Amino acid sequence: MVDATKAFSGFSVRDVPEAKAFYEDVLGVEVTEDHGMLFLQLGDGHGVLVYPKGPAHEPAAFTVLNFPVPDVDAAVDELTAKGVTFLHYEGMTDEKGVNRGGGPLIAWFTDPSGNVLSVVAE
Repeated sequence: MVDATKAFSGFSVRDVPEAKAFYEDVLGVEVTEDHGMLFLQLGDGHGVLVYPKGPAHEPAAFTVLNFPVPDVDAAVDELTAKGVTFLHYEGMTDEKGVNRGGGPLIAWFTDPSGNVLSVVAE
């Protein structure tokens, strides 16, 4: 039978070493590597598998991972200083890339493989 307590999600990347450097050095996520794949340690025993697809990789067209933060503007500023570029959606996000139009504040960016991530207000 399926054991949902051990379930995890995953997504592909173009280049595993590049992804590892981004998740560890830019985002500060604890990353383990095994058999050419990464596992992002997200706390409480939860994690996300990141696996290689090489040139066949196609970025997800949706947000694959959300990082709750106490202050979205501060997170955007800190990540921008580390070279992260935030996505801008016409009529939805402001000049910083933050959606302030209802719901929690949220700002989207991509990993080096083009997968969409976000920082979202806790």
